[in-house]
Amino acid sequence: MEKKKISIDKSACIGCGCCAGTYPEDIAIGADGLAESVTGVAEEDVASVCPVGAISVEE
Repeated sequence: MEKKKISIDKSACIGCGCCAGTYPEDIAIGADGLAESVTGVAEEDVASVCPVGAISVEE
């Protein structure tokens, strides 16, 4: 699957780690306990693993 540019809304993130666990090469849990992009991109379905919709994929 093609990787696309992503953004993470830290104000919505609950730090559950679903994204980092599923896409550890692209997303990590930062020192603040919230998700952060490592590469700036991820597979298109990354948004579907976030239970609170904090990740968006740019078309």
